[in-house]
Amino acid sequence: MTEFLTTKELAELLRIKERKVYDLASSGKIPCTRATGKLLFPRQAIESWIKQNASGGESRQSNARPNVILGSHDPLLEWAIRESRCGLASYFDSSLDGLDRFSSNEGIATGLHVYDVESDSWNIATIEPEFSHQAVVLVEWVKRQRGIIFGQGKSISNLIDLQGCSMVPRQPEAGSQVLLNALLDKENINHDEIRWLAPARSEVDAVLAVQESKADATFGLASLAAQYKLGFVPIIEERFDLLVDRRAWFEPDWQSLIEFCRSKVFEQRVGELNGYRPDGLFRIRFNGG
Repeated sequence: MTEFLTTKELAELLRIKERKVYDLASSGKIPCTRATGKLLFPRQAIESWIKQNASGGESRQSNARPNVILGSHDPLLEWAIRESRCGLASYFDSSLDGLDRFSSNEGIATGLHVYDVESDSWNIATIEPEFSHQAVVLVEWVKRQRGIIFGQGKSISNLIDLQGCSMVPRQPEAGSQVLLNALLDKENINHDEIRWLAPARSEVDAVLAVQESKADATFGLASLAAQYKLGFVPIIEERFDLLVDRRAWFEPDWQSLIEFCRSKVFEQRVGELNGYRPDGLFRIRFNGG
């Protein structure tokens, strides 16, 4: 029995059309992952999801959360979920989208890196109004170096140099776009002086547009700039946190992920990535309830 189901296998299991499976996955209503670029469905998480959504009986829980990690994408986090074989699925879209879905009980955790201008801090000011009285905990994942990623033949050394350049933004709900807008305003840079292209819905898609010379630059991670051999100007170190349901924290799947992140394999992987600082891994930043 395989650990993951394909779209066709899941459609047969649920007795629905494959198109419906794609709809469920794109809306975040069903546990899934996009390992190797195609949709896969962790069997254990799917079985749990079916039980939680069964009509009648004691198995149905109106407040049950599927074993899915939501929110912003982080390459190291995605790798750790896959390599640890912890049984968790992922649905990565953006920081603010993840918070909305987490608030609707669509996952056990969500990743975010939202900068607050007034407090000059990360994430806490964003989650505090809604989650102060809920059984959640915000823990640090990593600190990441973010800056301007640009293609060959470009001469860019700071944010001002983006004026006149074509740039791939992220969707408005993305933490990176919230941050970039704040930094441009801080430097009194006119947003209209930048030639904005269509938003990319992932960090990788934005970087690929630069690599393929479809854009001059994007605002991305040092690790991806190195991976795709592109130019990089560091601008800021951001903090990526995980907001986790406190009950789920003590479940075997989540504990399995934590255990893996304390291994030599994980430590070696971090050392291979540019611009990562994991010295605060799982440090508590906010405790709700």
